[in-house]
Amino acid sequence: MEFPRFLLVRQRFPDQSIQDIPGRVRETLEAAGLAHRLRPGSSVAIGVGSRGIANLQLIVRSAVEWWLAQGMQPFVFPAMGSHGAATAPGQAQVLAKYGITEPEIGCPIRSSLSVIELGEAGGIPVCIDRVAHGAGGIMLCARVKWHTDFAGSLESGLFKMMAIGLGKFAGARVYHSHAHRRGLEDVIRTVGRRVLDTGKILGGLAIMEDGNHATAHLEAIRVEEMERREEELLRLVKTWKPTIPVTELDYLILNEIGKTISGAGMDPKIVNRSIHGAYNPWPDAPVIHRIYLRGLNKHSYGNAVGLGMADAIHRRVIQAMKRGPTYVNGLTSGAIASIRIPPTFKCDKEALERTWITSGALRPNEMRMGWIRNTQDLSMMAFSENLRQELEGNGSLEILGPARELVYGDGGDLEEWLSVL
Repeated sequence: MEFPRFLLVRQRFPDQSIQDIPGRVRETLEAAGLAHRLRPGSSVAIGVGSRGIANLQLIVRSAVEWWLAQGMQPFVFPAMGSHGAATAPGQAQVLAKYGITEPEIGCPIRSSLSVIELGEAGGIPVCIDRVAHGAGGIMLCARVKWHTDFAGSLESGLFKMMAIGLGKFAGARVYHSHAHRRGLEDVIRTVGRRVLDTGKILGGLAIMEDGNHATAHLEAIRVEEMERREEELLRLVKTWKPTIPVTELDYLILNEIGKTISGAGMDPKIVNRSIHGAYNPWPDAPVIHRIYLRGLNKHSYGNAVGLGMADAIHRRVIQAMKRGPTYVNGLTSGAIASIRIPPTFKCDKEALERTWITSGALRPNEMRMGWIRNTQDLSMMAFSENLRQELEGNGSLEILGPARELVYGDGGDLEEWLSVL
């Protein structure tokens, strides 16, 4: 069966990377004056999440070193809801997989799912990590970015961590349930403000990444400015969001998904899907008719949440999937559609030949096709030759060499002539 030839394409994003990350962490924490709220010797709980953030270990270690230099006693705790299979050892293991261990960052790691009830806020029961609440103060370390599942003026970042991260598994279940009726932005604002009322939050260290997945901005934010400043940072980082640079694809080949790539496994705002099963709900993303998923990132450690957004998958996804963490994550968030298992095929050749007809294209060689590694790294991609004119009209793209045929190996899987993928 004849499919289009493919062009290898490089997409260039402005390089906004910070060269001296430890220096920038020290500088911004000092400027924010977060230590002035505490007496010397106080304990400081540093909340760290479960995303694949660039330079996360270095950022956290630099923050720990700064707090130690102020005469404080910092410790790190996992600020996570249902991740790590919703167990205390599992969440500590998530941090360890990012290199956040006691020897590497120079302070204790304290992981617990125990919470303290804070009463209700706007009808929502609010709770907070018991270990963190027992510290002299809490500093949150979170990446500010667009959320995968909704659009608002406050999405992923410090406020979300104050709600779902500090709420642990107990809070995450309750908050996501309320979010079905009220919307997640309203829930995280309401819960976050109640957590701020405890007086325990010292502030936050906001992390932002550019289109190259590089650390582009680090800013310590005082608690009084957190909500307003996070809104401003979100507006900025949305202008850096990478995209699949075509208007429409009949068929997208996606090499991998994973929690380290996106909270939803694959970023719905990149592939134009909803975690609840809707097709093409985001007007700023390209229309994509079919998605074929080839694998699960090894650093997702079996959590295959997001596979349900694909239309077809390679059997290796199921072989790598662990149902425990996948189900806990999908059921806690309420995104049941995102953990449904699509039609599964033994090899790439079988998947492409049996599913292309569902894309709406009349002939396989006429399909508008794309091939990406994952939704986090869009610097190198491949597109079918029939998209050449659209690609050449985009000044941020460079076509690398002549078009090439899709080639299968002995087992029927695509040969990775796209070695960069």
